Amino acid sequence: MELRLRDSILLVSLAVSTAALYARAVSSRVRPGPTRLAMLLPVTIFFAAIPLVFSSAVLRCAAALFLSWLGTFKVVLLAVGHGPLDPTLPSLQFVLTTALPIELVIIPSGVHPDKARSMAGPVSTSSLASFTFKVAVIAAITRLYKYFHEMHLYVRLVLYGVHVWCSMELLFAGAAAACRGVLGVEVKPQFDKPYVATSLQDFWGRRWNLPVSAILRASVYDPVRARAGKEAGVVATFVVSGLMHEALVYYFTLEPPTGEMVAFFLLHGVCRVAEDWCAPRWTARGWPAPPRHVARVLVLLFFMATSFSLIFPPVYREGREEMLLKESADALEAFFAGVVV
Repeated sequence: MELRLRDSILLVSLAVSTAALYARAVSSRVRPGPTRLAMLLPVTIFFAAIPLVFSSAVLRCAAALFLSWLGTFKVVLLAVGHGPLDPTLPSLQFVLTTALPIELVIIPSGVHPDKARSMAGPVSTSSLASFTFKVAVIAAITRLYKYFHEMHLYVRLVLYGVHVWCSMELLFAGAAAACRGVLGVEVKPQFDKPYVATSLQDFWGRRWNLPVSAILRASVYDPVRARAGKEAGVVATFVVSGLMHEALVYYFTLEPPTGEMVAFFLLHGVCRVAEDWCAPRWTARGWPAPPRHVARVLVLLFFMATSFSLIFPPVYREGREEMLLKESADALEAFFAGVVV
């Protein structure tokens, strides 16, 4: 996949690094509060705008996720003295934590190794076998796309879902591996087998896109819960997630939002609250919990039904499907060409 000069990932990386170092310098000198927030506002504006330099829809969407969403939220949290960014971090750690979907496991020096392991908790791991498997799955799906005009719509949507999952895990695992290699520190888990989730809480809170979950918890859920209660915190978190997914769709398509992403996440937020309301009452009546394999199937069916009707339509309507498939094929070809070289 050939990129224009303005698509240079290196130049964008240098610009993002400069913005992150500026944020670190400001935060080192200005206390958390309105003044720090005002001085960091240019960084958030820059992070919102920088994905638009890419002509590739895939690169725009990835940059929007890393910078316009996660990066901006991290900087705003930094402005009020919260979140994963800390001006005392070494420069390289600060830059990578700002720009990538990672949360480093920082262990104070002098801590006994056994205690350090308990303090670290679970860490991100990705084996070569897992990486190879996901690349093979993406390659197989990309080949099947040649016949997508002959496929039933729902078959295509299942393939898209698997493609997105594998691509995100590879992208996030690559970022984690780069940080481990460059910094020599561990990274907190990013995904944890989302396909075995037995409830919405299990999926959204413990298994899917954990860096985003952590940022939303600190920036939305905790403040809203402290003021309006747990249920309001859950719904607010899902609404904000929906709004940010609308933004991701805009970066991908460069078309006005349709509201379908907000509808999807609002529905899941309400169902998540209902799940919490029903669970203790179900137990109080002495009813047995459904077997885990049944619960997994029910969660999967719910996701398929809601995703097919709300998540995927903005992608496949108005000819965008063909554009996405071409970019996916070009990216895969470029990947294998790089491996061979």
